[in-house]
Amino acid sequence: MKNKFPVVGLFIILSVWLTACSGTEQEKLTADTLVDHEFEEVSVHDPAIIQGEDGEYYIFGSHLAVAKTSDLMNWEYVNRGVKNDNDVIPNVFSQMKEAFEWAQTNTFWAPDVKQLGDGTYVMYYCNCQGDQPLSALGLATSDSVAGPYENQGILLKSGMAASEKDEDGNLYQSTMDPNAVDPVVFYDKEGKLWMIYGSYSGGIFVKELDTETGLPPESGYGTKLLGGNHLRIEAPYVIYNPDTDYYYMFLSFGGLDASGGYNIRVCRSKNPDGPYEDSMGNDMIDCKGPSGSSFSDVTAMQYGTKLMGAYKFRWKEGEEGEDRVGYLSPGHNSCLYQEDTGKYFIIYHTRFESKGEEHQVRVHQMFFNEDGWPVIAPYRYTEETLETVVEDDVKGTYKMINHGREITSQMSESQEIKLAAGGKVTGAVEGTWSLSGDYHITLEIDGDVYKGVFLKQWDEDGMKNVMTFTALCSETGVAVWGSGLNAIE
Repeated sequence: MKNKFPVVGLFIILSVWLTACSGTEQEKLTADTLVDHEFEEVSVHDPAIIQGEDGEYYIFGSHLAVAKTSDLMNWEYVNRGVKNDNDVIPNVFSQMKEAFEWAQTNTFWAPDVKQLGDGTYVMYYCNCQGDQPLSALGLATSDSVAGPYENQGILLKSGMAASEKDEDGNLYQSTMDPNAVDPVVFYDKEGKLWMIYGSYSGGIFVKELDTETGLPPESGYGTKLLGGNHLRIEAPYVIYNPDTDYYYMFLSFGGLDASGGYNIRVCRSKNPDGPYEDSMGNDMIDCKGPSGSSFSDVTAMQYGTKLMGAYKFRWKEGEEGEDRVGYLSPGHNSCLYQEDTGKYFIIYHTRFESKGEEHQVRVHQMFFNEDGWPVIAPYRYTEETLETVVEDDVKGTYKMINHGREITSQMSESQEIKLAAGGKVTGAVEGTWSLSGDYHITLEIDGDVYKGVFLKQWDEDGMKNVMTFTALCSETGVAVWGSGLNAIE
């Protein structure tokens, strides 16, 4: 979609109009306003985020669930459910008839949407039978991020019968070849376009795409990056950080249901098409199940730097939120970098303790520690920003969560520790802590060194502002979070 108005002139007109209408900028959220704030939630499974031509952020998920937001906190639905009467993909069952028939399904799995250089929005959709890797991955285009999208056809298929050759011209083997679902499409620093995709089955694969059409210029499944023998790994998402000059690939390990142990992990590479390594130095191409095995979590858990899994900040007498619930199976994330603020975000879906398969979208800020690895803020985003802190700001009692390395539905529950004056850590664990720069924390616990940041955040359950920390031990690939017990200004 090309600009129809002179950009500079339009910007001036809009700025004047907005100033006249609003008078002042939107009031910043405070503890007083957050106490009464009710977030507008949505249930979009596998949310893939993109900013639209209207400046708002859209998430596209499985089952043709689409929602939008202007502030990354409050959402509204654009579409819910696969039905012919929708504005995103009109007449969807006739448009995608070939994909539905191939995959023997009546729904979509996780898509991704990317904007090409000429302004066209390209949706990479996928359909899957579910009990087997019988899948189709296709492409649809639109002049607007919210649609209507027009199908351009299937790009890749998987799960072929023995009588039909697969995309590589061979007999399809589910232990080695990909399940053609869960695409993520991204530009590298040179402007080349790539697609990484795959789930369980033979692993995660990468293919280069044509920047003008969004189509793969060559046939075949592409190059394997990791996985095999049905390891429970899926949902790749890649973001490039120019400060570290690395491509970070996020992955979800485990199963997506409430008892499946879904958890978010990361690895990185200097090249968009790999090889990718985790923080422990493991080459992710070696991350594959033993021959003849299926769903070997014992194998998978050794790979990938784990950023978060199921967790719960426990209530303490005197606090609000005695009936708080824990978070289960957080995963299938996307990421966002805001150029105007310099902030990174991670967007994912999560389930909840004692709420069955109910799920909602969550957005947290994300930072890169002094070792160049991402760490995730403990609480959902409420406009907080990194600020300079001193020792008196951060010392005190914290609820600490250790996310460990397991693939498990068991929640990591908080334990109390104290960051004491003089750099001592006492309580449930013992060690040392230090503050460097404006907000960097270094924790040494049981010989393991964790690096991250301090950040003031809104504790939604406790209904108060607290000091938090998020840190990662690169050598073990384990993340820890801390939430201050006491309210702060």
